[in-house]
Amino acid sequence: MAITAQMVKELREKTGAGMMDCKKALTETNGDIEKAVALLREKGMEKAAKKADRIAAEGLIGIYHTGNTVAMVEVNSETDFVAKNEQFIDLVNATAKLIAEKKPATNEEALAITNENGETLEDTFMKATSVIGEKIAFRRFVVVEKADNEVFGAYVHAGSRIGVVTVVENGDEKLAKDVSMHIAAMKPQVLSYKDLDPKFIEDEVVALKARIEVENEDRKRTGKQALRVPAYGSELQLTDEVMAEAKAKLEAELKEQGKPEKIWDKIIPGQLDRFVRDNTEIDQMYTLLAQSYVLDDSKTVGKFLETAGATVRTFTRFEVGEGIEKREDNFAEEVMNQVRGN
Repeated sequence: MAITAQMVKELREKTGAGMMDCKKALTETNGDIEKAVALLREKGMEKAAKKADRIAAEGLIGIYHTGNTVAMVEVNSETDFVAKNEQFIDLVNATAKLIAEKKPATNEEALAITNENGETLEDTFMKATSVIGEKIAFRRFVVVEKADNEVFGAYVHAGSRIGVVTVVENGDEKLAKDVSMHIAAMKPQVLSYKDLDPKFIEDEVVALKARIEVENEDRKRTGKQALRVPAYGSELQLTDEVMAEAKAKLEAELKEQGKPEKIWDKIIPGQLDRFVRDNTEIDQMYTLLAQSYVLDDSKTVGKFLETAGATVRTFTRFEVGEGIEKREDNFAEEVMNQVRGN
């Protein structure tokens, strides 16, 4: 049977495969479109399987907002070049939309979702791997819901390599987006010190003290003033007893300095605030509310929100490739292997 250009065009529109692949599939199936579709899918799965062990650590973050739901996804490719491809960008956006609409609970459920053409998301990614020629992987997603009195802060940064979704109560969309921009830049891991594990804090304080002590050795050699070594690292450690002890020590110092007792109440609160700042460095590194706000570093994010009468209920931050161990390629060796036919 003669294979016409119209048949190739129709198959290409159905599968997204290349023109030559479509023509070969039609030739092998004697012009049967449905059999050609099945053949290309089979070949696509074979190509995808061959690429399964490759490392895909590049890619994009996609966000889709519909009503009181936002979905954020990470889709990976092997190279940054492919991540800039229009077909790849369309795939990321379509995936985010599908996730927002269907609201799956797991990656397995997400990959089983079918689009309007009856194709599962898993098949879509297999086909993309076959057509694009690189491993294309659906890595993760989050579906975030909000109440009517809450707003989303949805923000994508750095060429869609970082994405943040924040839910803010009693705030507007600008405030929520500004907070999401802060999260994108400062990488907090949790909302407040209450969300940190006590053992994690203890280990981080030990590591912090060790780093400061090493730096102080260098400072001593160069005649620079030594850095203060904090006693604590998180507000979780600043119990009522610790604060009472700190206050008593400040009162003793003021008395020794000859400061009148009647002005102590004007001095001590600021000194206690300083004590808290100096002993919550772990909070400042890992918790949103304790970080200095990037748009007004005279305040913490917590103080900014308090002033605005707003509350962050939850946030999620994705960064492309975080946690994936990237392969270190030896380009010269790769070229020589190709020359040798390896």
